Amino acid sequence: MSPEELGLDASARRRVPGLRREELAQLAGVSVDYYTRLEQGRSRSASAEVLDALASALRLDEAERQHLMDLARPEPAARKRRARPQRVDPATLRLVEMLDEVYSPAFVLGRRLDVLAHNRLAGALITEFRALPAPRRNQARFVFFDPHARELYQDWEAVAADTVAMLRLDAGRYPDDPQLSELVGELSIHSPEFRRWWSDHKVHRRTTGSKGYHHPVVGELTVQYQALHPAGDPDQILFVYTTEPGSASETSMRLLANWNSSERRANSLQRR
Repeated sequence: MSPEELGLDASARRRVPGLRREELAQLAGVSVDYYTRLEQGRSRSASAEVLDALASALRLDEAERQHLMDLARPEPAARKRRARPQRVDPATLRLVEMLDEVYSPAFVLGRRLDVLAHNRLAGALITEFRALPAPRRNQARFVFFDPHARELYQDWEAVAADTVAMLRLDAGRYPDDPQLSELVGELSIHSPEFRRWWSDHKVHRRTTGSKGYHHPVVGELTVQYQALHPAGDPDQILFVYTTEPGSASETSMRLLANWNSSERRANSLQRR
């Protein structure tokens, strides 16, 4: 936050462009000493009311507010449970497959942005993750390491930055996940863009929006997406893509579905 956004005097000389500690403490209604101890990790006694006041003072959005709560109030080590294997419910798998019939790409992301399932049309639009080795079935690895991704997305930088922010949100919820640490380390070593965006500490939770593609088979198309939690599972996100009825993108999506069906039939004949 800048001082001007909050109606504070910005004419005085400042060492940094953001708020001073005393200004933020005053806005949140806490003492400067108490806020400083919180900021430096020297106090684990912050109440939900204090954290909420800080979030309001900084005008955090829902994802940023949840990230603050995760960081400030970690689960005690004795209560931490071993992460369960990531499995998609059979009913969710059926739903994902049924969406092929209405020309809607759909896929399920789990922890660390692992791709747990997708339908045929999502494989045709993005990439066939099921053909990749298990460790490579990950959205972040695809976005940053697969050259196809940079050509596929019309705005690769926006997609990549959002991917980093989603990983950062996951890291706040699971700070001791060794596989997540390994993934972040791998991305940091091999991608300067990832290192830059990771150091920004931004978080993002996808809900609804649009995304543009430049597909090598059907060309330009735009989809609207919706992110859902199947069976109320906070660790899994079901993404459903749709196109505007009567639009050129809808026509392109139908062409892509027909092309994919033809490719599958041809491959099936070759295997016989």
